[in-house]
Formats: sequence, structure tokens, C-alpha cells
Amino acid sequence: MTQMSQSNILLESGTNELELVMFEVGKGTYGINVLKVREIVQPVEVTTTPNRHPYVEGVIRIRDEIIPLIDLSVVLQVNEETDQTNHKFVVAELNKLKVAFRVHNVSRIHRVSWSQVEKPNELSQGEFSHVTGIVKMEAYVAFMLDYEKIVVEVHPDAGIKRSTLHSLEPRNREGKHIVIAEDSGILRQLLKDTLTEAGYNQLTLYENGQEAWDALSNVDSVATVDLVITDIEMPRMDGHRLTKLVKEHPSYEQTPIVIFSSIISDDLFHKGQAVGADGQISKPEIVQLIELVDSLLLK
Repeated sequence: MTQMSQSNILLESGTNELELVMFEVGKGTYGINVLKVREIVQPVEVTTTPNRHPYVEGVIRIRDEIIPLIDLSVVLQVNEETDQTNHKFVVAELNKLKVAFRVHNVSRIHRVSWSQVEKPNELSQGEFSHVTGIVKMEAYVAFMLDYEKIVVEVHPDAGIKRSTLHSLEPRNREGKHIVIAEDSGILRQLLKDTLTEAGYNQLTLYENGQEAWDALSNVDSVATVDLVITDIEMPRMDGHRLTKLVKEHPSYEQTPIVIFSSIISDDLFHKGQAVGADGQISKPEIVQLIELVDSLLLK
């Protein structure tokens, strides 16, 4: 059993770097952000559950916790037989939920720059692919998966629920320009729809931190920005680096920035504070996000 020691692996905030646990499923190599991983364990007994989702192999017990086990070979439609003696369970925490992934082998942790991560184009990604990034290593390429999407497919309540907006206090939210950096197309659209429904009708959306920064750094070409919402994990430039650059720019040093991410935890909250974030909300708490935006914009 290997527990991930956060104190040993935390990177300096805002450097645009991340550390990936590399693992194999079939012949493919994949990476998961160390910040999502709680521990890596040898396979333990799996208890099958009735009416389970096709991705779910069953549940496992780690100490006193019952955790669902997702077989990534099923998610990725990898059919070849493998020697299970090398299999590992990667226990992760996403959207405040713990889940384990069965993988065929775990290799090592690699430190990479987000500039090494490319977003797959539509042709390579495919309509139903779970790949969100292609990591260019020296001798090979690895793939980053949309683990949050996988979890939401298994457990829809883990996703953003627009139905909760009815609890928001009615307020005049028009006329505030919000810039959003979010690499997930589904979440970008959901954020756009949700914020618009709440009354924020001036939104500019970008696919990653680099695109957002390219636009924001060209101050003359961008309308007045009242607030920025950013994810953390994004190809080319992550949200911590974007936050640092925006807060260091004389035109935006007073502009509020909110980090909205699935990997915010008590242990990692200080990383956002270190780069100047004005608030941090864990996905999928969309009502909390809008309430925080209200408090920063509608004083």
C-alpha cells in the first residue's frame, strides 16, 4: 500500500507544473494528477453489487471506507487479457467523492509542464472519448483522462446540478463581464448556461488558461473584466499559473479571481491563496460558486 504524501510532492504555486502518476491499461500509458490520488493499493477483495454501472466492478473496503471500484479497461474498451499480479487500485478523490480505479500497472511519478500537454483534436479524440490531454514525454506519449466525467457517468449526482439554482436570492446580475477558463466542453457549456440563468449575461469563455491569458494580456482588445473563473487542470496553462499572471498584471491586480475545481481540498487550499485567488470552490457546488461571485461583484 502506497499513500501519497502531499507534503513531499506539492509544487511551488503558479509554476505551470504538475506531477502525474503514470500507469498502464492494456498497451496504453495514462497519467493522473498526483493531487487527485490518495493512495495506491494492491488489489483487495471486490464485492459485486447489484444493478451496477458497466464501468463499476464492485466495491472494496480500504480500512473502514467502502469505495466503488471502476475498471478502466472497461471504460477504455481495452479487451486484451493481462496478468493480474501487476494490477493496482488507484484510490482518488474527485468532486468530494472517493473512488478507486483498477489499472494494469503503475510505473512512476513524472513532473511535467502543462505546456507539454495538448488538448486532443476532434479527430483524435472521438465523440465519446475520455481523453482530455495528450502528454508529450521524451520517449512516448501518455494520455490524461477526464476522471470527473467518468465518475459523473457512474454517479450523476456527483455532477453540477442546475436544479439547485432555485435556492439563489434574486439579484440584478446583469452588466458584469466574467471571463471563464475551463477545458471541459461540457462544463464550459454548463457554466455558461447556469451563470446566464442566474442573470450573469456577459460571459467570455476560453478552453484553457493559455487562451485566456493570451486574450487578457492584450488589454486593448478585451472589454473590462469584472471577474475571472478558472479551473485548475487545463492543457498548456493551468489555473494557478493563470491566476498568478493575472494578479501580477497592473490592469487586473484588483480583479477578483475564483478557482472552481474538482481537486480543491483543505491540504491544497493554500496553493490558490499563494497565487492570489479571491475564492476557491470545489466542483460541483455551483450555487456556492454563484453566491461567491455575487459577494465579490455585487457589494
